[in-house]
Parts: sequence; structure tokens; C-alpha cells
Amino acid sequence: MKKSLKLVLLLGTVGMLMSACGNKAASNVETTAKGTEKSTEKETEKAEASEKKVVEGAVNNTIDLSKYEKGKKVRLWIPVPQSSEYQTVEDVKYDAGKAKAEMNTDDWGNKMLYVEWDENAEPADRVVKLDLQVKREEIVSPELKEDDKADIPADVKKYLEPSKNLPLNDQVKNKAAEVTEGKTTDLEKARAIYDWVIANMNRDESVKGCGEGDVCALLDTTMTGKCTDINSMFVALCRASGIPAREHFGIRINAEDITKNQHCWAEFYLKGTGWVSADPADVLKAVLKNNWTKDQTETKEKQEYYFGNCDAERMILSDGRDLTLNPAQDGEPLNDFGYPYAEVDGVKLDNYTPDQFVYTYSFAKKA
Repeated sequence: MKKSLKLVLLLGTVGMLMSACGNKAASNVETTAKGTEKSTEKETEKAEASEKKVVEGAVNNTIDLSKYEKGKKVRLWIPVPQSSEYQTVEDVKYDAGKAKAEMNTDDWGNKMLYVEWDENAEPADRVVKLDLQVKREEIVSPELKEDDKADIPADVKKYLEPSKNLPLNDQVKNKAAEVTEGKTTDLEKARAIYDWVIANMNRDESVKGCGEGDVCALLDTTMTGKCTDINSMFVALCRASGIPAREHFGIRINAEDITKNQHCWAEFYLKGTGWVSADPADVLKAVLKNNWTKDQTETKEKQEYYFGNCDAERMILSDGRDLTLNPAQDGEPLNDFGYPYAEVDGVKLDNYTPDQFVYTYSFAKKA
């Protein structure tokens, strides 16, 4: 009887141990699976980060206003880039000699270097150098999720407002309604506008600077222009469709001499995702430069890329239209602040002609 009892107890103990080991093994398997899942997620994030292209280096902007004779009051505003989600700006330095110089921001948050020479300044002293280090990441399109119930943030609502060259009049609203007919979501509408701009507009190299982005004039005439013209059309039609949209004004960091490499590009706000990049102007530039047709494979690849993605070879200088600088300029509000701006005795200089202004931009890429 005692032997039987001992045997029963022994078997019970073994069973309990086996059960405990089994539970522990199952727990280990579950923990390992979770660990593997987290590890895979981290590896995916690292892989995605490593796939992003990065461009970094030193930027120099030199302005020489010595050609204007002594006895004139000369005022200069230089756009100064700032750090943002995909852009890091460091070591900003300037040399303005003995001139009055200060760093300011305007109502849009744009940063600028303001320099002033009075009537007694020697013309040869009217030289300013601005130096900085920039690192720019490629924007890789996120998963575009739309949440109709989400509210538009207060700081985003201003990108639904019209500007002088991007009005929300009947002409623009009617065109937006025509382009987005049958589309129900903001994402569908934004994509329809993007595709329509590429299909119906063309780049025109004869346009001065980056263009004025006068949307109504474009709709009334040839529908051709440069980046500000093309991307302003996208932005205006998005706003007329109730989608916040904006342009970044900047410069390409893709060569040593980037003096004439100004560029602007667009973004639209998608509730549930945030700001989404869109650059139909760069698609149309590639079409012209490469003599492509709009329906060939290379064009379509560019078209897909620049809806959501954005290359790293560009640096944001400013945002906004109809700008009043700080301190305020004597001239009219600026259409944009993608170039240095100057006035001599209150008269605006032509900042689209750097050989007359005179200014240069250079970029030394980090190896």
C-alpha cells in the first residue's frame, strides 16, 4: 500500500514538472516570437532609414552691392534656412563688415539676415557673406491614410487661405470642381489635381526666375511656366477643393555653383497622415530636359515618385506668399522669399538677375 502511494505521488510530481516545463516552453516560444517581431520591426525601420538618400555640405551666399554709388541708402534681406523635419541647419555665420546687421523673423516664421548701409557707407564695403552647414534627407512617402473625422490643426488652416496670385475666385473654384469631379476623398482629389497639372501644363524655359505663379493668368493663357507657376496651380486647386496646401521656396543643393538653382515645390495636408510632398513641376522639367512624352515609362515613374516622395537635393529657404519682411521693405509685399531681396533708396532691385544684383550661392558637398 505504501509502495503504491509512493508511486502515485512520484507520478504526480513528474506530471506537475512536465506541465510546468511545458508552460515555460510555451512562454519562451511566445516571448521569442514577440522578440523576433520587435526585432524585425526595428530592422525594417533601420533598412528604411538606410535607404533614404542624404545630402549634406556647406552653403555660402555672397552678396555684393558695391556697384551702387556712394550717397545711397541700401537695404538687404537674405533668406536664412532653418531646421525642419527633413532638414538640419547648423553653424550659421555671417560677415557684414561694419554695416548694421541683425537676424529677424517675419509673421510666417521665415528667418532672415537684415543688413543696412547708410548714405555715408563706402560702396566697396557693401559685401555680405552668409555661411552655414545643411543636411537634407530624402522624403520617402509614408502610407497615405485619410481620417475624415480628424480636425485640421489651427496652424494648418492658414494654408486654405487665398493670396494675390492664388485667389479662390469662381474661375479657380470651377476649375477645381471640374478636375476633381467624381472624386470623394481628399487623397483622390489631390491625386486628380496632381495628374491634371502634369497632363495639361508644360515647362517654359523662357520664363524669368521661377515664375510668378499667377494662377488666373495661367488658366487664361498658355498653361506654361516654371516651378512656381506649375506648383502654384496645384496648390490653388487643392485649396479650392478644401485641401490645405503650400509651397516651399528654396534652392537645389546639387552642384558647386547653385546661384541660379532656385526651386519651389508643394505639399498638401492629408488628415490622418499630415503633410504630403508633391512636385509636378519636377516631373514636367524632366519631360522637357529629356525630351520625353508624358505617357512613356520614365515620365510615369517620375510622376509616381514625386507624389509623396521628394529628393534630398534641395534646401528650404522660406514659406508663404505676399510677405512683409522684418523690418518691412518699402516696396510691395513679396510674392515669395526664395531669393535675396534689396532696395536702393527705397527702390527694389531685380533679384531674378544675380549678375545685376549681384549675388552668388555655392555648395560644397560633404564626401
